[in-house]
Amino acid sequence: MTISMYSASVPLLTRSLTALGQILAKGAAFAAAKKIDESVLLNARLAPDMFALARQVQIASDTAKGCVARLAGVDVPGWADTEATFAELQDRVQRTIDFIGGFTAGQIDGSEDKAIVLKFRTGEQAFTGYSYLTTFVLPNVYFHATTTYAILRHNGVELGKRDYLGA
Repeated sequence: MTISMYSASVPLLTRSLTALGQILAKGAAFAAAKKIDESVLLNARLAPDMFALARQVQIASDTAKGCVARLAGVDVPGWADTEATFAELQDRVQRTIDFIGGFTAGQIDGSEDKAIVLKFRTGEQAFTGYSYLTTFVLPNVYFHATTTYAILRHNGVELGKRDYLGA
């Protein structure tokens, strides 16, 4: 059986982002119930050299929308990283879900061998569409979603594995 690039990207990214949005909703509810300034949680991190929660969400969003756009051969939309509330982060996650949900299988399938080149501070990294999706995008989205979950859990938000896995 062959798995399409669309089936291996859009539904998996959508599921992870949907769960991330629900995790953020629980974080917002926790902050409100405990009368904690949201900025405390949004600026929380697991270690001093890690990004704070808000940046974790932004990176998950950027990685997901960049993936689908690149596989489809369209420009990656640039969004300012200015979210300062749970509601703004949830909106960004939903915009990402809406953006990637606007693509069809016909736009993504067949991109397995497509050349994808990313530019980093340390240089360029070349991928095929398949290696980009499986060795860069999915691990990164899962990492940043997991880290968001872990930051909130560490700070007392009642979350469990089912929250992370989604419905």
